[in-house]
Amino acid sequence: MCQLLGMNCNVPTDICFSFEGFRIRGGLTDVHQDGWGIAFFEGPGCRVFLDVAPSAKSPVAELVRNYPIHSKNVIAHIRKATQGRIALENTHPFQRELWGRYWIFAHNGNLKGFAPVLDGSFVPVGDTDSELAFCYLLQRLRAEFGEAMPLRSPMFDFLADITREIASHGEFNFLLSNGNCLYAHCATKLSFILRQAPFAVAHLADQDVSVDFSAIASAADRVAVIATLPLTDNEAWTAIAPGTLMVFHEGMPAGTAVTA
Repeated sequence: MCQLLGMNCNVPTDICFSFEGFRIRGGLTDVHQDGWGIAFFEGPGCRVFLDVAPSAKSPVAELVRNYPIHSKNVIAHIRKATQGRIALENTHPFQRELWGRYWIFAHNGNLKGFAPVLDGSFVPVGDTDSELAFCYLLQRLRAEFGEAMPLRSPMFDFLADITREIASHGEFNFLLSNGNCLYAHCATKLSFILRQAPFAVAHLADQDVSVDFSAIASAADRVAVIATLPLTDNEAWTAIAPGTLMVFHEGMPAGTAVTA
């Protein structure tokens, strides 16, 4: 299976430390060698980096590791292919436009017998169950709310309904963002940590690298990091219960729904 990494903050923040531990799981400390990608929201814009090479060996990943892009919402993915060949068009995260905003989606899992009818408003480019689920999810959102973005609460409730429907076909761990907030669904494994004052030293689980956040963060900063498996070994991560959809806004949990 794949692994997910997400970040939601109240001020633009770089993800270099977390990405350093995450990227080496792509072919070095773990088996996810079938491509990787990362997306950074910057205002209404979005930078997306994709590569079919393992993230532990990718020159593009090395660029991202050394390039402190500041963002309030980030989604990253390392792939172990289940459906779809190893190709750039099948590499997560996927990007689409809805309601005048970019949406970014990454999935960990395997959907079986999932063959929804698409109306042509969102069409997959590749041949993964993941991109198909993303297109269907956006299609349902637009059909429900029309041409204007709804308020976060009714959209979250409807997103939980769609998630419940898709998750009936198999494992549907995912991260989704429109640049305003970050949605995280746990089907099997997903954890998060909230970093805020008083900040402390964090140590990566996959290599001997530490950072003292008290030296680089201000007292008002809040950062939520979401990952398939905890990235640090000296912090208390919170496991999200399977069958739970969460939304993070401004670096804090802002809603929870049961999907199973």
